[in-house]
Amino acid sequence: MRSPAQVVSDMRTQATTIRGVEAPTEDTVRWQRRSMLAISIIPPLGILFAAMQVWGWGLTGRDLVLFGVFYVITGLGITVGFHRLLTHKSFDVPNWVRIGWAIAGSLSIQGGVIDWVATHRRHHAYSDEEGDPHSPHLEAADGVRGVLRGLFHAHLGWMFNPSGTKAEVWAPDLLDNPGLVRVNRSFPLLILTTFGLPALIGGLWAGSVAGALTGLVWGGLVRVFLLHHVTWSINSICHFYGTTPFKARDESRNNPWLSLVSFGESWHNGHHAFPASARHGLRWWEFDLSWITIRSMKLVGLARNVKLPSSTQMARKRLPRPAKT
Repeated sequence: MRSPAQVVSDMRTQATTIRGVEAPTEDTVRWQRRSMLAISIIPPLGILFAAMQVWGWGLTGRDLVLFGVFYVITGLGITVGFHRLLTHKSFDVPNWVRIGWAIAGSLSIQGGVIDWVATHRRHHAYSDEEGDPHSPHLEAADGVRGVLRGLFHAHLGWMFNPSGTKAEVWAPDLLDNPGLVRVNRSFPLLILTTFGLPALIGGLWAGSVAGALTGLVWGGLVRVFLLHHVTWSINSICHFYGTTPFKARDESRNNPWLSLVSFGESWHNGHHAFPASARHGLRWWEFDLSWITIRSMKLVGLARNVKLPSSTQMARKRLPRPAKT
């Protein structure tokens, strides 16, 4: 791993050629690495405890409910809130709904809402080209070694150094929203909330300290661990493996295996072909829970100006199926 001084030097050079990038300080690099080390280590400890629990005294329905409810809320917070609403403006909502989605996404512990949106907009501007913060295709090494290094970088490695993405350039609209600024500043408190709330509910539900502990493990640590790796897989696997039904200017792929747990985000080729679309699973059989959620919001009047590609637009970008051999 490059030293903090090397990272700062490299990013100063990058900032001269890539829009909206600034070099961090060495202290910022060190803080980022320590934070990512904690994020990489602490949730897996919950997996180990959960395995011991299942082996020892069994998994309760209470734990499964806490895991499922918090996974869905925070997962949709990322896919519907951070991604389709705030990053791509695929639909519009009243501001209180916007703030609610920003809080839900923040509880997934994937960074503050403004930083997340700014980084993702930069990813689309430079997708799989120099300047993309997390492309798996920019490693210099050849062969299997290059593939593995690229996938690791896209999945997790890129977060061990600050991306240097300037929110003033990539997300000025969010900075102009006082509510979103407050949510962004409250990120440390929301980290405590995402672990403390399932523990509190589990303890009150079971009426015991053991219930609070397993609530923390399943509704907190295990849920965060799995959601992190599902989200990171969109950056890595879905830019490397899958199908390309539509023409896009990058290496984005549709991956049906991840569609259920990612709430439709793994229809990634469809998303990169039509970034502003509120629906990523563009064919009738491509299950997209995030789109179902947005459509439901529209039906009850909480979403408007929902953007979808027309049949003509999809036909223009549809690629022929590869010939069978």
